[in-house]
Amino acid sequence: MKYPVKKAAVLSTVLVCASLFFLLATSQNSFSKKSYTAAAGYTGNENSTASETATSEALYTELNLETAGLKKDIFDSAVKGMNKLNDNGSIKRDDIITIIDFSQPSTQKRLYVADLKNKKILFNTFVAHGKNSGALWAKSFSNQNSSLKSSPGFYSTAETYFGGHGYSLRLDGLEKNINDHARSRAIVMHGAPYASKQAVQALGRLGKSWGCPAVPAELTTPIINAIKDGSCLFIYTPETDYQQHSTVLNS
Repeated sequence: MKYPVKKAAVLSTVLVCASLFFLLATSQNSFSKKSYTAAAGYTGNENSTASETATSEALYTELNLETAGLKKDIFDSAVKGMNKLNDNGSIKRDDIITIIDFSQPSTQKRLYVADLKNKKILFNTFVAHGKNSGALWAKSFSNQNSSLKSSPGFYSTAETYFGGHGYSLRLDGLEKNINDHARSRAIVMHGAPYASKQAVQALGRLGKSWGCPAVPAELTTPIINAIKDGSCLFIYTPETDYQQHSTVLNS
C-alpha cells in the first residue's frame, strides 16, 4: 500500500517540475519577442530620417519650387523643422508651410505658402522685412523690442485680429533668444502698400516694416486665412549666427 503512494508523490513532483520548466521557457520566449520588437522599432526610427528626406525631395519636385526660386536646401530645412515642431506639439497643423527666404532681395517674390497635402503652391509673392534689417537685403536681425528688425527662424501662426494695418495675424516665435519675443514685440503678418510691385518700381526695392513680415495688401486676407491657427512659418537667413544657434535646426 505504501509503494503506490510513493509512486504518486514522485509523479506529482515530476509534473510540478515540468510545469515550472514550461512557464520559464514561455517567459523567456516572451521576453525575447519583446526585445526583438523594441529593436525593430528602433530600426524603424533610424529609417524615418531617410524617409523624411525622400518625402522632402519628392515634395520639392512636385511643388516645382526650383522654378519658383526657392533652393532645395532651404525647403529641406523648413520641412525638417516643421516635422520636429509637429512631433513636440509646438504647431497644430502640418498641411501648410510658409517659407520666407531672406537669402533673396526684397525685389524678388520670396514668400512661399505651400499646401503639402494637395501638393501645390498657394502663394508666391513679395514680403517686406524690418526697417533696420537692411535696405534691399535683410542681413541684420534682432529679438529685442524697438529694434525695428526682423527675427529669423520658426514660428507658429496664431490668431487673427483687426488692428492699425487692418486684418492681421499674430505670430509666436518658437526659438529661444532668436524670435521668442515676437508676440511682445507685436511682430505680426499684415498687409501694406509698400510690399508691392509698384513699390519696387518706385524705390528699386520694397518699403520696410517695423520688423513684421508685411505682404501685398490685396493678398493679406487669403494668405492669412490659409495659414492661420497653428501652421509653421519659417523665416530663412543664411547668416551664420542663426545657422549656428537655431534651437530647431540644431536640436
